[in-house]
Amino acid sequence: MNPMNPQNVMRHEVIGLKVRIVRAVNRQLTGLTGRVVDETRNTLTLSNGLRNVIVPKDTAMFYFYLPTGEVVEVDGKRLVARSEDRVKMQVRRW
Repeated sequence: MNPMNPQNVMRHEVIGLKVRIVRAVNRQLTGLTGRVVDETRNTLTLSNGLRNVIVPKDTAMFYFYLPTGEVVEVDGKRLVARSEDRVKMQVRRW
């Protein structure tokens, strides 16, 4: 598979990436920063070192910080799928 870049971030594994929630229906989640430690079909589990927070994907907008230093804004609705199924999906440009 190709190295992770802003064009193909949704087709890669997001566990281990640093993430920040920039918008969420639940305003208490907005601004939360941490590392993705687990992923299910509908949620991401973030760890900020003190606690783990489960965030619904479809109600939030995320900034993913790639290993290359780039920042990618991703609508959580586009992430709703199991990670192993998301690799196979056709990704439309956003």
